[in-house]
Amino acid sequence: MTTRRSFLKQAGIVTAGAWLMPSLACKSASPKGEVGIQLFTVRDILTKDQKGVLAQIAKAGYTSVEPFGFSKDNGYFGTSTKDLKKILDDNGLKAPSGHYGINSYFDNGSTEDLYACIKACQDLASEYLTIPSLSEESKKDPDTCKKTAETMTKVAEICKKEGLKLAYHNHNTEFTPFGDTYGYEIFLKESDPSLVFFEMDLYWLVRAGKKPDDLFKEFPGRFPMWHVKDMDKANPEQNTEIGNGSINFGDIFAHSAQSGMKHFFVEQENNYKPDIIGSITASNKYIRETLLPKLPKS
Repeated sequence: MTTRRSFLKQAGIVTAGAWLMPSLACKSASPKGEVGIQLFTVRDILTKDQKGVLAQIAKAGYTSVEPFGFSKDNGYFGTSTKDLKKILDDNGLKAPSGHYGINSYFDNGSTEDLYACIKACQDLASEYLTIPSLSEESKKDPDTCKKTAETMTKVAEICKKEGLKLAYHNHNTEFTPFGDTYGYEIFLKESDPSLVFFEMDLYWLVRAGKKPDDLFKEFPGRFPMWHVKDMDKANPEQNTEIGNGSINFGDIFAHSAQSGMKHFFVEQENNYKPDIIGSITASNKYIRETLLPKLPKS
């Protein structure tokens, strides 16, 4: 499987190193009609024609995107943040979040990449700076995970001063057990709940054997964003179009208020049928017809 990190390496642009009160339900739900997409889904065609692909994304029914691949030297695959903002505006798209590599801050405290990413978020009028992943070294054991969570809080404090919020995106390694706990739980417990938020990748969580509803109940309001990515019924290592796989998204969307979900992004990394644009169009149709009606009513 082509991972985000391996794709960025190939592209040569990896940077260093309680239940919610019912009255809050509508405030936490995704804005009516908003369906987002993580642009890693369309990576194989995006880097060849960003303007054209973003227009196709809007035509397929999406209203927001989550960029990835930013480099302080090369922008988004050669497109500057200001030029990308114009393309988004021209197509009626917004970018409430983006994936940005700030591992160097966690590795050695360097703020160069961090502030470049913060500026990119500001240029795109984003709300969240989302960490797409961290090194395995940063989550190798409970003590390390605790230190990483403390660093997340420090980064979140910097982001807050710049008008942004920090979020962390999971894979499945965060759920490797450490006795009766695991890294993701430590991150949630040891980071400041008023500052550090989580973008729950539903596919990776389910693949790790966890139930999203359990985490929503234990840590209400901590998951303002989701990656909606389905699991192929025949091969769990593969993705598929939303609604064609084995994940019960209907139940998950019904609990969106407890999660605190404000935005969600479709992501499909492989197994496109009939092709990438066909896949994202089918996913959007299923979400609008089947899942959005399950969101809390305003």
